[in-house]
Amino acid sequence: MEVSSRHHLRSDDVSELNDALEDLLGVTLDADSYELVEFKDADRDVVLVDGDPLAAYFDDDPFLTVKGANEHPPERGVVTVDAGAISFVSDGADVMRPGITEADDSIDAGDLVVIVEETHGKALAIGRALVDGAEMAGDSGKVVDSLHHVGDELFEFVA
Repeated sequence: MEVSSRHHLRSDDVSELNDALEDLLGVTLDADSYELVEFKDADRDVVLVDGDPLAAYFDDDPFLTVKGANEHPPERGVVTVDAGAISFVSDGADVMRPGITEADDSIDAGDLVVIVEETHGKALAIGRALVDGAEMAGDSGKVVDSLHHVGDELFEFVA
């Protein structure tokens, strides 16, 4: 990922980011420094929070990265998958109904979500819900498009 620009976020942009993360996930980032990194070849921008890539804009929507979700576990917007789904989701696969053990009922189709594994609650991926949370568990069908996962370029990004 080639960086096209880097700059510190203005205080109103920081407030907007923090308000969005609080509303969506129940997460508060308390940091001294917020730096936006824009990429030439990616459809997302990353926010370095005290130097760590903890937030990003996915299609202009602010959200946590996988690292951010592991450092600041979300209270809402979570989809939990079973052990059988871990390797697939960690490799960037979309999330299918059979692998889901639980999904937050407040999730609406189109929302960004954090995909976590059921044993330790560790974040594996960030995705966009294709159906409401109440409709996620079941026998067949894709329910979350994967946007960012453990080991991808964004996960490996070093400031």
